[in-house]
Amino acid sequence: MTAVKRRRCVWAEGNPVMRHYHDTEWGVPQRDPRALWEMLMLEGFQAGLAWIVVLRKRDAFRAAFSHFRPQKVAHYRENDVVRLLDNPNIIRSRAKIESTIKGAKIYSEMAARGEDFAEFCWSFTQGKVLKGDGKHVPASSPLSERIAKELKRRRFKFVGPTIVYAWMQSVGIVNDHAATCYRRSQV
Repeated sequence: MTAVKRRRCVWAEGNPVMRHYHDTEWGVPQRDPRALWEMLMLEGFQAGLAWIVVLRKRDAFRAAFSHFRPQKVAHYRENDVVRLLDNPNIIRSRAKIESTIKGAKIYSEMAARGEDFAEFCWSFTQGKVLKGDGKHVPASSPLSERIAKELKRRRFKFVGPTIVYAWMQSVGIVNDHAATCYRRSQV
């Protein structure tokens, strides 16, 4: 008896790390505010790099950034920045590290005002998952431009329309699985 080969999005074929990410996480609607923030920060670290680089370092990022607990990261100081810059297991960009700390402060300020980050993120689609056409995957969209503009207005960094669109895909705000991908109908 031969096993049936699952058809996946082309980008997930070949590399076992990417395949696992695709099969278990990418495009699954995420409603946890902390997890949404973590993924937004990781997408910022990915800027200018391949996503596989971030995925391979994700456990190290989590350890280095207090498991992406925004209330803890918001209190990081210069000695923490230096510690992170000395960590060879993460992407050592001062701008991206400082952006993550700033993002934690913004997240915490929103929470202090009673704003739930998940509600904020999903408000742009009224809580609904948007479905791409399954053929063409854009680098950005009018919605990612609108979300990026609002995130920038709130002082987040590394949140341009392309990064935001990749984040929207990763957290399932948009389902961009290929029409032939077995995950398209599952998420």
